Amino acid sequence: MNLKRVILCLAVTLAFIVLFTACTRRVDQNLTAPRSPVAEQIFTRIKAADFRAGGEPIYASVALNGFYERRLYRPAWTNEQSPTRLVDDLVNALRRADIEGLRPSDYHLAAIETRLAEIRADIQRGLVVAPDRFAELDLLLTDAFLLYGSHLLPGRVNSETLQQQWVANERSVALANVLESALASNNIDRALGTLSPAQPGFRRLREALVHYRELASKGGWPTIPDGPTLKRGDNGSRVAALRERLSLDGDPGVVKCEYPALFDETLEQALKRFQLRHSLNATGTLDTATRAELNVSVERRMEKLEVNLERWRWLPQDLGRRYILVNIPTFKLEVVEDGSVVLDMRIVVGTANNPTPVLNDKVKHIALNPYWNVPRDMLLKEMLPRIRSDPSYLARGNYRVLKGSGPEAREVDPATVNWWAINPDDFPYRLRQDPGPHNGMGRLKFIFINKFNVYLHDTPGRHLFEKTQRAFSHGCIRIEKPIDLAVYLLRQDPRWNRDALLGELGKKVGQNVMLPEQIPVYLVYWTARANADGTIQFCPDIYGWDAPLLGAMRARAPLPTKKVVGPEPSEANNEVPQGYKVFPIGNLSVQRQY
Repeated sequence: MNLKRVILCLAVTLAFIVLFTACTRRVDQNLTAPRSPVAEQIFTRIKAADFRAGGEPIYASVALNGFYERRLYRPAWTNEQSPTRLVDDLVNALRRADIEGLRPSDYHLAAIETRLAEIRADIQRGLVVAPDRFAELDLLLTDAFLLYGSHLLPGRVNSETLQQQWVANERSVALANVLESALASNNIDRALGTLSPAQPGFRRLREALVHYRELASKGGWPTIPDGPTLKRGDNGSRVAALRERLSLDGDPGVVKCEYPALFDETLEQALKRFQLRHSLNATGTLDTATRAELNVSVERRMEKLEVNLERWRWLPQDLGRRYILVNIPTFKLEVVEDGSVVLDMRIVVGTANNPTPVLNDKVKHIALNPYWNVPRDMLLKEMLPRIRSDPSYLARGNYRVLKGSGPEAREVDPATVNWWAINPDDFPYRLRQDPGPHNGMGRLKFIFINKFNVYLHDTPGRHLFEKTQRAFSHGCIRIEKPIDLAVYLLRQDPRWNRDALLGELGKKVGQNVMLPEQIPVYLVYWTARANADGTIQFCPDIYGWDAPLLGAMRARAPLPTKKVVGPEPSEANNEVPQGYKVFPIGNLSVQRQY
């Protein structure tokens, strides 16, 4: 009897489990299955093997799939009968992509505008719009938002593969979540606005691009004809052209006067400001070099602004309350605190053959009276010939010859080495320079860890700071005011004031001093930057890095492949188009060009 009860209970339990499972599956199917004709079309297209919309490639397929799955494939931009107001908001935002230094055509704009116009025309005529047309438009709009957002966020171009000397900071966010918030708040512009860099320097650069685009639409600025050098007191049509050219460039000091063809003091001061902003000697006279800069077209200036807006996107969203900014093309270091420059100085950077890399890190400690371990490449190419030609070279420079490394390293008497018999391909030694007034690192070295082995340091070669063009190093940054920088960085430590620091440096004994607070350092390559007053400073492209970046930004995007855009993309995948790399951005994986 008991056995029958057990069997009956088991049968009832099994039946309940089967019924519960069936119900659960039915509920789950009801939750995930599309509930409208448009949603059904969206679901079908997303699940298709060759996922396209209106003949356009879909780049953000992974994030797009997750976005629609969470909303049960309901359309985001239509209400089943017509497009919503947010469609126009997004279209207008895409049309303005050029003020971000990006191209509206990269974001399905033509296809969206065509299909939107056709659908609205049919609605106005009282025709029924097929669900597949609404689905197609919806998918194009969502992909456009996600792709545009991914370019606003970390940039369109992969900096690290464009230039080996670049290490960019990837800003990331779940863009599908940003889109959902934008739809819920009915504010597309605000959502996209949160993705661009928030720093004033970026905003001013963008405003300058808008101004220059307006100038270009009106024909640009006048060309200054060739002729003799112009200076204060001169008169003529070339002076009038110079005055108009500077006024169009936004200089607040140039105003219309009673005698526009007269080279007066106001024009002289305006010309000096222009020369300073373009890395020229501020003579206040119109010489050949200044005329060449004045005659650079507004279109070329716009290109400069575009590439530097892109470089801004490679920086962190928050630079920090205090940081060190090194701009390589301007040969200048600034210490910024609460948005203001509290210390600035001239610097010496790497040559074109040994460029200073672009990166960001944190200064962690300062080396007082550092040793200098001569880089192997420099030792073989530059110093070995000097050693061979001058037997006293090593002794005069306080260099030690070492063999081995770490605890096993031993010092070798240079007189016992046959320098002429050494094979550079199998060089067994290294050189280390003792602390002292002639040490290549000077008296101070500011350490931040990076794969390029570069840092900020003092230098005995003070005369180089007087030169206008200062690309002379092997990649490290020589700084003009190392004591001032050290005092600033150690100011929270009561043991270290200027006198204490100078006292320790006078002992010529090496030691490391940890900073009370690590400070971010950004090595950037800005060939155009905005000053606090909104004027733009253009700098020489000393490494020739502008043109490759501009070319990458303007290259046509290739068609995406299923293996390129996926949840776990592999860079080794042979189907990645040449010149592109996969970047996961939050829950969005897109191709980025390099």
